[in-house]
Amino acid sequence: MRKGMLLGIVLITCFCEGYAQYGGRYGGPHRERGGGYRRERFREMEAFKPTLDVSVGYGFPNLDSYLLADFYDYYTGHATYSGPVIASIDYHFNRRMAIGIMVNVGKVSMPYYNYYTGEHEFNGELTNTAVMLNFTRYMGFSQKIMPYTRTAIGINTGESKYTALDGSKFADITSGTTLAYQAGLGVQFNAGKHGGFFVEAGYGKYIVAAGLKMRF
Repeated sequence: MRKGMLLGIVLITCFCEGYAQYGGRYGGPHRERGGGYRRERFREMEAFKPTLDVSVGYGFPNLDSYLLADFYDYYTGHATYSGPVIASIDYHFNRRMAIGIMVNVGKVSMPYYNYYTGEHEFNGELTNTAVMLNFTRYMGFSQKIMPYTRTAIGINTGESKYTALDGSKFADITSGTTLAYQAGLGVQFNAGKHGGFFVEAGYGKYIVAAGLKMRF
């Protein structure tokens, strides 16, 4: 299910990127002028100045509950979570592209119930930090409203513990490192030349997110 949803988001992302780059090239005024499109692109790229983009936001819901272990003869209840808190620093090296590092920090708690009695017997808790290489592709040329796609991939470095209701350790399981990823579609709204805010929808670490972005 997760893989199918991720594949769908990636395909939609690729389509949007392709349309943004090539959709207007073969029709309208650009076709009439021949090389006008290329000259316009060159002028826009020439005027662009690279920036260092720093963003901080909050995602919802935290999708890290799948990193908690499954136990034979036990089933899980509803997870409670905080975060993830999202932070990234990106080098926006041309008008269309930025690359950087994205960090997500969050916490998930899950109750476990005995399959035969239905009684709540222990809890699982995961504190996770994901560090990912972040690729951002901007679509359109407006400096006020900037749609974008995000593809991030890296590792989870979570720490989990499983505790009985009396406070004793129920199981000793090391989470280790696992694959972390996030694919998304978003819009950045620039209130001024030094940044603004963003909203985003996607899948991987969270489904929706919002926050502030600053440009230096």
